[in-house]
Amino acid sequence: MSRFPVKKVAVLGAGVMGAQIAAHLVNVKVPVILFDLPAKEGAKSGIAEKAIANLKKLKPSPLGLAADADLIQPANYEEHMKLLKGCDLIIEAIAERMDWKTDLYHKIAPFVAKHAIVASNTSGLSITQLSEALPEAMRARFCGIHFFNPPRYMQLVELIATPGTDAHVVDQLEAFVTSTLGKGVVRAKDTPNFIANRIGIAGMLATMKEVENYGLTYDVVDDLTGKKLGRASSGTFRTADVVGLDTMAHVVRTLQDNLSADTDPFYASYATPAVLEKLLALGQLGQKSGAGFYKKVGRDILRFELESEDYVPGGQKADEVYARMLKKPAAQRLQLLRNAEGAAGQFLWAILRNSFHYAAVHLESIAESARDVDQAMRWGFGMRQGPFELWQEAGWLEVAKMVQEDIDAGKALSRAPLPAWVFEGPVAEAGGVHTAEGSWSPARKAFVARRALPVYARQLFPERLLGEAGEGFETAGTTLSETDALRVWTLDGEGEGRVLIASIKNKMHAISPAVMEGLMEALELAEAEYAAMVIWSGDAPFSVGADLQATMPAFVVGGADAVESIEQELQQLMLRLRYAQVPVVAGIHGMALGGGCELAVHCARRVAHMESYIGLVEVGVGLVPGAGGLTYIARRAAENAATSTGKDLLPFLTEGFTAAAMAKVGTSALESRQLGYLLDSDLIVAHKDEVLFVALNEARALAAGGWRAPHKRLFPVAGRSGIATIRGSLVNMRDGGFISDHDQYIATLIAEVVCGGDVDAGTLVSEEYLMQLERKAFCGLIAHPKSQERILGMLSTGKPLRN
Repeated sequence: MSRFPVKKVAVLGAGVMGAQIAAHLVNVKVPVILFDLPAKEGAKSGIAEKAIANLKKLKPSPLGLAADADLIQPANYEEHMKLLKGCDLIIEAIAERMDWKTDLYHKIAPFVAKHAIVASNTSGLSITQLSEALPEAMRARFCGIHFFNPPRYMQLVELIATPGTDAHVVDQLEAFVTSTLGKGVVRAKDTPNFIANRIGIAGMLATMKEVENYGLTYDVVDDLTGKKLGRASSGTFRTADVVGLDTMAHVVRTLQDNLSADTDPFYASYATPAVLEKLLALGQLGQKSGAGFYKKVGRDILRFELESEDYVPGGQKADEVYARMLKKPAAQRLQLLRNAEGAAGQFLWAILRNSFHYAAVHLESIAESARDVDQAMRWGFGMRQGPFELWQEAGWLEVAKMVQEDIDAGKALSRAPLPAWVFEGPVAEAGGVHTAEGSWSPARKAFVARRALPVYARQLFPERLLGEAGEGFETAGTTLSETDALRVWTLDGEGEGRVLIASIKNKMHAISPAVMEGLMEALELAEAEYAAMVIWSGDAPFSVGADLQATMPAFVVGGADAVESIEQELQQLMLRLRYAQVPVVAGIHGMALGGGCELAVHCARRVAHMESYIGLVEVGVGLVPGAGGLTYIARRAAENAATSTGKDLLPFLTEGFTAAAMAKVGTSALESRQLGYLLDSDLIVAHKDEVLFVALNEARALAAGGWRAPHKRLFPVAGRSGIATIRGSLVNMRDGGFISDHDQYIATLIAEVVCGGDVDAGTLVSEEYLMQLERKAFCGLIAHPKSQERILGMLSTGKPLRN
C-alpha cells in the first residue's frame, strides 16, 4: 500500500465535534483549517475564531496544550474556499441535516484537490445518499468517518464506505486514523447509526424500557450498569446526561425515520421513552443544561422523578448481593441473574439477554463480522467486553438456548428468533463467534481474519477479543526471568540488536523492593548480552511510584533507618539506569507518578503515549520525591541555565520546583513535556498499542548510533539565597490561605533540596549529594504525624488528604 501523506486537513463546521476534531489534529501535529459560515458581524471568520477560543475552556480539555488552540487556522466559506485546494483530507462535521450537508458539498466541490479524501463525520445519515451530491469523479474518494465524543479521548472511529468508494482510499484513511490520530478503526456498513450507536442507543432504549418494567430508579440502575457490569462507570442515565439528551433523541430519531417494522423487528423498541420526552420538553438536556436525569444542587445529586416531574434525593445503591453475583464467572453469573427473585437481578438478565438478541439479529446487516461489533462497543461505549464476547465466555449454546426460550415466551423485545447460524454450523461447533481463525461473518458464512494493513505491524500486542488468536504480552517471546513483581523477556526472532524488555507486574505497577531488585538484575543482563533495554508494560499505568504498602511495614519495624535504606536502593537504581552501559528507554502509557516519573526521567529516552500523565505527586501523601526526582529538577535547571547568558539559576528552577511542590501532573504527554518530565528528544506516540514498537526502534537506534552513557558532572545550585526567595513566596501563600502549614513545611524541604541546601549560590554539587538531601527530607517526613495522616488517608481511601 502506498503511503498517503496528510500535510494539511480542513474541518468543515466549527461546532462541538468539528472544533474538537480540529483540536485533536493539532495535538498530533497535523496542520488544520477550521471552517464555518461567515459571521454576520465583526470578522468574517468570527464563528470559527470563537469556537477555537472556546476550546481552551473545555474540561476535559480537547487539547494536549491549551495554547495550541492558536495553531488552528480559522476560515469561512465566503473568503477562504481556495484554501481547500491545499488540503489532503477534508472532514465535514456540520449539523446532522442531509440538505445542509449536500448543499455544502456542492459549494466545496470545485475547490477540492483531485487526490484529497472527503469524509463526513455524520453519526448516522446515509453515506451513500450524501455521496450523490458530489461530482462523479469525487465519489471514489468519499466515505463516512464517525468520531466519538470527545474525539481526543474516545478511541473509536467508524469508517463507512459507499458502494462507489475506492477500497484503497479507505485503507489509506484507516492507516492515518490509526497511527497518526491514535484511534481504533471499525468499518461499518452504511446503515442507520452504523454499529456502535445502533447497538448502544438501542441498548439504552431497551434499558429504559426494562427500568419501567421492573420499577427501578435511575441511580440504582446506574449503580448496576456501570463498573459492576463491566461498562463505563457513568452507567446508563448518567451517560445519557453526558452525551446530551437532545443528541440522544436525534440518534433515536434516525432509527425511527430510517427504519420500519418491515425492515427491523425491533422497531417498536425505538419509541421515545416518556421520561426522555418529558425532559426534552422541560429543556433539561443533561450535563450541558445543568439538569437531565440528574441535577446537582450544592453537593447533593438529585434524580428526576417522572411521576412528580421534579427532582428528588438520589444516591441509592443496589443490594450488594447483585455486586457479588456480577463477580462470578460468566456462565454462573448469567444463570444467577436469570433465576434471581429480586427485580434488580431480573432487570440485569433482561438487558443482557436483549443485547445478545439484538446484536445477533442485526450483525449481518450492520457489520462485516462480530469483531467489529465487540470492538465498537469496547471503544465507543467503554465496555470491558462486547456482547458477543460475554455470550461466548458464558457458554455459547447454553446462553443461546436461554435467550431463545425467553423469545418464545414473549419476554424479549422482539419475537424475531435468533439467526440459524447461532445454533448450527461453524459458530455452534466452535463455541462462539471469535476463534483463532477469525471472527464470524454471517454474510460470508465464514470466520474472517483481521485486516492485515501495514499499519498494524506497528501494534506488536493489539487489543485482543476473547477467543481471538495471538499471544498476549504477558507470555509472548522468551522469558529470561520472572517473579510476581517483574518479567524480563525478549521478543522472538530479533536477530542482531536484540533488546531486553522489563515489564512490571505489580498492581498499578508500583515499584516494590522486588521490582528494584529485578530491574538491577535486568540491567546487568542487558549490559552483558543485549544492545539496549526497554521498560514497558502492556497495560496502563506505566507506574504509580513506590509501593507505600510495602514501605510502611519497614518503617513500623525498623523506623526511619529502614526507610532510608529502601530509598537509597531506589536512588541507586535511578543512577544505575542513567549511567547504564546500554541505552534504557521507558515506554509510557497512562500514569507515571512519583517514583514512576522518577524511573522514566532517569532513562536515556522516553516514548510516551499521547495520554500519558506524568508528575511528582509525593506531596499528596505528605512526602517529597525521594528517588532522584528533585535531583533531576536541580540538574535540568543547571543544564538549561548553562545555555543562557544569565547566571541566575532561580528562573530555570521555578517551573520544576512549582511542579513538585504543587504535585502538578501533566494532563497529556504534551503538557508533561512542558513541565520538564519529557524532553524535546523524547517521542510522543498517538496510539497506545504502538508504544512498544516505537520504544524498541528507538532503543535499537540509540545502540546502533554508538550510544554512551553521559559523563558524571558536578553542576551549580541556587543555594541558600534561592531557598530564601522561595521561602518568602511560601509564607505569602500560607498567609493568603492557599496552602496549609504542613504544605509550607513540605515545600520548604523541597526548596532546600533543589537549591542544594545551606551552600552559596553557584556551588557545584553532585547528584549523590542532592540525593542524600532528598533522603533526609523524605525520612523526616515519613515520621511526621501529619504526613502519616496523609499516607494512611491515601492507603484507606485512594484520595489525597489535605491537612
